[in-house]
Amino acid sequence: MEKYSSGLVAESFWFTELKQIIKLRYNNVSWDEIKKLCVEENLLGIAKQSRSIRIYGYLKGRVDCIDKELMEIFLSSDLETQKLINIISVARKNKLFLEFLYEVYREKAIIGHSELTPSDINIFFKDKQLQDSNIATWTDVTFRRLRSTYMNFLTDAGMVRLHNKKRLITLPILDIVLENYLVAHNEITLLKALTGGR
Repeated sequence: MEKYSSGLVAESFWFTELKQIIKLRYNNVSWDEIKKLCVEENLLGIAKQSRSIRIYGYLKGRVDCIDKELMEIFLSSDLETQKLINIISVARKNKLFLEFLYEVYREKAIIGHSELTPSDINIFFKDKQLQDSNIATWTDVTFRRLRSTYMNFLTDAGMVRLHNKKRLITLPILDIVLENYLVAHNEITLLKALTGGR
Protein backbone atom coordinates (compact mmCIF):
# COMPACT_ATOMS: atom_id res chain seq x y z
CA MET A 1 0.00 0.00 0.00
CA GLU A 2 2.91 2.38 -0.67
CA LYS A 3 1.57 4.25 -3.70
CA TYR A 4 -1.23 6.77 -3.58
CA SER A 5 -4.27 5.87 -5.67
CA SER A 6 -7.36 7.70 -6.87
CA GLY A 7 -9.08 4.38 -7.63
CA LEU A 8 -11.65 4.91 -4.89
CA VAL A 9 -13.59 7.22 -7.25
CA ALA A 10 -14.92 4.10 -8.99
CA GLU A 11 -16.12 2.50 -5.76
CA SER A 12 -19.15 2.74 -3.51
CA PHE A 13 -19.72 1.64 0.07
CA TRP A 14 -21.29 -1.66 -1.12
CA PHE A 15 -22.08 -2.86 2.40
CA THR A 16 -24.69 -5.51 1.54
CA GLU A 17 -22.50 -6.91 -1.23
CA LEU A 18 -19.44 -7.02 1.03
CA LYS A 19 -21.44 -8.85 3.70
CA GLN A 20 -22.49 -11.55 1.19
CA ILE A 21 -18.93 -12.12 0.05
CA ILE A 22 -17.48 -12.19 3.58
CA LYS A 23 -20.01 -14.92 4.52
CA LEU A 24 -18.95 -16.98 1.49
CA ARG A 25 -15.22 -16.52 2.10
CA TYR A 26 -15.60 -17.32 5.79
CA ASN A 27 -17.23 -20.59 4.73
CA ASN A 28 -14.21 -21.30 2.48
CA VAL A 29 -15.96 -20.68 -0.84
CA SER A 30 -13.19 -20.06 -3.40
CA TRP A 31 -12.79 -16.79 -5.29
CA ASP A 32 -13.44 -18.64 -8.55
CA GLU A 33 -16.76 -19.92 -7.21
CA ILE A 34 -17.71 -16.46 -5.91
CA LYS A 35 -16.88 -14.89 -9.27
CA LYS A 36 -19.03 -17.52 -10.97
CA LEU A 37 -21.91 -16.72 -8.58
CA CYS A 38 -21.52 -13.00 -9.39
CA VAL A 39 -21.45 -13.54 -13.15
CA GLU A 40 -23.77 -16.49 -13.72
CA GLU A 41 -26.23 -16.15 -10.83
CA ASN A 42 -26.08 -12.36 -10.37
CA LEU A 43 -25.13 -12.66 -6.68
CA LEU A 44 -24.64 -8.89 -6.43
CA GLY A 45 -27.97 -8.06 -8.11
CA ILE A 46 -26.40 -5.96 -10.85
CA ALA A 47 -28.03 -5.88 -14.27
CA LYS A 48 -24.87 -5.50 -16.39
CA GLN A 49 -22.48 -8.43 -16.33
CA SER A 50 -19.44 -6.23 -17.03
CA ARG A 51 -20.29 -4.02 -14.04
CA SER A 52 -20.85 -7.09 -11.87
CA ILE A 53 -17.36 -8.36 -12.74
CA ARG A 54 -15.85 -4.94 -11.98
CA ILE A 55 -17.59 -4.65 -8.60
CA TYR A 56 -16.59 -8.23 -7.78
CA GLY A 57 -12.96 -7.18 -8.37
CA TYR A 58 -13.22 -4.19 -6.03
CA LEU A 59 -14.92 -6.26 -3.32
CA LYS A 60 -12.32 -9.03 -3.68
CA GLY A 61 -9.66 -6.40 -2.99
CA ARG A 62 -11.47 -5.33 0.18
CA VAL A 63 -12.15 -8.83 1.46
CA ASP A 64 -8.53 -9.83 0.81
CA CYS A 65 -7.65 -7.19 3.45
CA ILE A 66 -9.83 -8.94 6.03
CA ASP A 67 -8.32 -11.96 7.79
CA LYS A 68 -10.33 -14.85 9.22
CA GLU A 69 -10.30 -13.33 12.71
CA LEU A 70 -11.74 -10.04 11.48
CA MET A 71 -14.31 -11.94 9.42
CA GLU A 72 -15.42 -13.66 12.63
CA ILE A 73 -15.75 -10.30 14.35
CA PHE A 74 -17.69 -8.96 11.36
CA LEU A 75 -20.14 -11.88 11.29
CA SER A 76 -20.83 -11.73 15.04
CA SER A 77 -21.08 -7.93 15.31
CA ASP A 78 -23.82 -5.33 15.13
CA LEU A 79 -24.49 -3.26 12.01
CA GLU A 80 -22.41 -0.27 13.17
CA THR A 81 -19.32 -2.43 13.76
CA GLN A 82 -19.78 -4.21 10.42
CA LYS A 83 -19.86 -0.85 8.63
CA LEU A 84 -16.66 0.20 10.43
CA ILE A 85 -14.97 -3.02 9.30
CA ASN A 86 -15.93 -2.07 5.74
CA ILE A 87 -14.17 1.29 6.31
CA ILE A 88 -11.16 -0.55 7.78
CA SER A 89 -10.90 -2.75 4.68
CA VAL A 90 -10.98 0.35 2.45
CA ALA A 91 -8.36 2.15 4.58
CA ARG A 92 -6.10 -0.91 4.58
CA LYS A 93 -5.95 -0.97 0.80
CA ASN A 94 -6.00 2.77 0.13
CA LYS A 95 -3.16 4.77 1.69
CA LEU A 96 -4.66 8.17 0.78
CA PHE A 97 -8.00 7.36 2.43
CA LEU A 98 -6.22 6.14 5.59
CA GLU A 99 -4.19 9.36 5.74
CA PHE A 100 -7.35 11.40 5.22
CA LEU A 101 -9.02 9.64 8.16
CA TYR A 102 -5.95 10.21 10.35
CA GLU A 103 -5.00 13.73 9.26
CA VAL A 104 -8.43 15.29 8.71
CA TYR A 105 -11.22 13.31 10.39
CA ARG A 106 -9.18 12.55 13.53
CA GLU A 107 -7.61 16.01 13.78
CA LYS A 108 -10.97 17.77 13.53
CA ALA A 109 -12.36 15.50 16.24
CA ILE A 110 -9.37 16.20 18.52
CA ILE A 111 -9.68 19.99 18.25
CA GLY A 112 -13.42 19.79 18.75
CA HIS A 113 -14.61 20.92 15.31
CA SER A 114 -17.74 18.93 14.65
CA GLU A 115 -18.26 19.88 11.00
CA LEU A 116 -16.41 18.24 8.14
CA THR A 117 -16.43 20.60 5.15
CA PRO A 118 -15.45 20.21 1.49
CA SER A 119 -12.68 22.75 2.09
CA ASP A 120 -11.17 20.47 4.78
CA ILE A 121 -10.80 17.78 2.15
CA ASN A 122 -9.57 20.26 -0.49
CA ILE A 123 -6.80 21.48 1.85
CA PHE A 124 -5.80 17.86 2.50
CA PHE A 125 -5.56 17.20 -1.26
CA LYS A 126 -3.56 20.40 -1.86
CA ASP A 127 -1.05 19.31 0.80
CA LYS A 128 -0.77 15.87 -0.80
CA GLN A 129 -0.21 17.45 -4.24
CA LEU A 130 2.81 19.25 -2.79
CA GLN A 131 4.12 16.04 -1.19
CA ASP A 132 3.63 13.62 -4.08
CA SER A 133 4.38 14.12 -7.78
CA ASN A 134 1.83 11.47 -8.80
CA ILE A 135 -1.02 13.23 -6.95
CA ALA A 136 0.12 16.53 -8.48
CA THR A 137 -0.90 15.20 -11.91
CA TRP A 138 -4.51 14.41 -10.94
CA THR A 139 -7.27 16.58 -12.40
CA ASP A 140 -9.76 18.77 -10.53
CA VAL A 141 -12.49 16.33 -11.61
CA THR A 142 -10.62 13.47 -9.89
CA PHE A 143 -10.33 15.48 -6.68
CA ARG A 144 -14.02 16.45 -6.80
CA ARG A 145 -15.05 12.84 -7.27
CA LEU A 146 -12.70 11.66 -4.51
CA ARG A 147 -14.06 14.30 -2.12
CA SER A 148 -17.60 13.12 -2.86
CA THR A 149 -16.58 9.46 -2.40
CA TYR A 150 -14.90 10.16 0.96
CA MET A 151 -17.96 12.05 2.23
CA ASN A 152 -20.30 9.28 1.05
CA PHE A 153 -18.20 6.55 2.67
CA LEU A 154 -18.13 8.37 6.01
CA THR A 155 -21.86 9.07 5.86
CA ASP A 156 -22.69 5.45 4.94
CA ALA A 157 -20.47 4.22 7.79
CA GLY A 158 -22.22 6.47 10.30
CA MET A 159 -19.00 8.43 10.97
CA VAL A 160 -20.57 11.62 9.58
CA ARG A 161 -24.24 12.61 9.74
CA LEU A 162 -26.13 15.23 7.79
CA HIS A 163 -27.76 17.99 9.84
CA ASN A 164 -29.07 21.26 8.35
CA LYS A 165 -26.94 20.71 5.22
CA LYS A 166 -23.83 20.29 7.39
CA ARG A 167 -21.80 17.10 7.66
CA LEU A 168 -21.15 16.57 11.35
CA ILE A 169 -18.47 14.24 12.67
CA THR A 170 -20.03 11.43 14.68
CA LEU A 171 -17.21 9.53 16.33
CA PRO A 172 -18.00 5.82 16.47
CA ILE A 173 -17.84 3.93 19.74
CA LEU A 174 -15.76 0.91 18.87
CA ASP A 175 -16.82 -2.51 20.03
CA ILE A 176 -14.14 -3.65 22.52
CA VAL A 177 -13.54 -6.82 20.47
CA LEU A 178 -12.74 -4.75 17.37
CA GLU A 179 -10.60 -2.33 19.39
CA ASN A 180 -8.61 -5.22 20.91
CA TYR A 181 -8.19 -6.73 17.44
CA LEU A 182 -6.71 -3.49 16.05
CA VAL A 183 -4.37 -3.12 19.04
CA ALA A 184 -3.25 -6.77 18.77
CA HIS A 185 -2.52 -6.27 15.07
CA ASN A 186 -0.57 -3.06 15.74
CA GLU A 187 -3.03 -0.88 13.81
CA ILE A 188 -2.96 1.99 16.28
CA THR A 189 -2.96 4.61 13.51
CA LEU A 190 -6.17 3.15 12.12
CA LEU A 191 -7.70 2.89 15.59
CA LYS A 192 -6.93 6.55 16.30
CA ALA A 193 -8.15 7.58 12.85
CA LEU A 194 -11.54 5.98 13.49
CA THR A 195 -12.02 7.17 17.06
CA GLY A 196 -10.35 10.58 17.03
CA GLY A 197 -7.78 9.29 19.53
CA ARG A 198 -4.61 11.14 20.50
